[in-house]
Amino acid sequence: MIAILLAALPVPARAEGDDSLDQKLGEDRIVSGNRTLSTGHADIGPKFDDRGRWRLMIHDDAARQASGGSVWRHPGQSVITVPDGARRPAPEGEAYEFLGVSPGDPVHVLPQTQNTDLVWLGWNTQDPEVMKRIDRGVTLSLTGVQGPGRVATFLQSGSFGPPEVLWQSGRKSPQSSWIDVNTHTHANWVFTRPGVYLVEITVAADLTDGSHVSDTHQFRFSVGSGTSSKDALAARWSASNHWGSPSSAAPSASSGTSESSGAAGDGEQGAQRSGIPGWVVGMVAGAVIVAVIALMVLRAVGSRKDRRSAFDERSRREDNPGGHGDD
Repeated sequence: MIAILLAALPVPARAEGDDSLDQKLGEDRIVSGNRTLSTGHADIGPKFDDRGRWRLMIHDDAARQASGGSVWRHPGQSVITVPDGARRPAPEGEAYEFLGVSPGDPVHVLPQTQNTDLVWLGWNTQDPEVMKRIDRGVTLSLTGVQGPGRVATFLQSGSFGPPEVLWQSGRKSPQSSWIDVNTHTHANWVFTRPGVYLVEITVAADLTDGSHVSDTHQFRFSVGSGTSSKDALAARWSASNHWGSPSSAAPSASSGTSESSGAAGDGEQGAQRSGIPGWVVGMVAGAVIVAVIALMVLRAVGSRKDRRSAFDERSRREDNPGGHGDD
């Protein structure tokens, strides 16, 4: 059991005295163009673009070795690959049931500790202008997952420490984490099946001038060596599947980039994310109908004046049904 655990889920990103997460960002530029990220250090994080707009982007530090400087990339133009070399057996124990697979099943893992053969994926709130303008920190939220399997993101402190689950697509509800200003963190990213995944993330913050900003994007993952990065770039976000039920992201000629001023999405998305089962709504509606019919019967045995009052009351209830409406 211990051997499986150590092989599947590496030690934490920061051990005592470990300076691997210490970094200071400069005024790194934003670049456009499709890019496949297969190795090196990358962070999800907020950035103010050249027009002063709040944006959620990918800070590509691997570009520093190739071109002499780190850059920020657009999520809709970037694919993060997770090859078969990242495949590990799922660990044993109840603590890992959130993965949604059986112990020993193969899963693909981008580890919390750096592996030079894989993308080392984390997040930061260290852009210089972001650090100047945000009030204390940001809220980073998982707001949807689309792909052939499940996705989970978690931290682990030490080889034997329990997993601290941050996000998991199996919960089917938005999940938020508070990130302080000047933070740089890495975590384990687990994908249960190969294929194309779109992982929707929102970053929101209160600025020091009193305004509120938010941006939402889908981040593209190509999981498994047999999965094409071109398919991941072409995948389109589906309005009917947000939480990683077993269906593949459909290819499309669109880049699929999502830019919005908030995390709510359209009306259909908001309804699906409300978490209210349809049978509950049906029961409530049925109870209201039964109550109205019972009232009509009771009022019918009274005087004509009473019957008129019952009709008036029922009409008033139908025009303004006592606060029963969409939540």
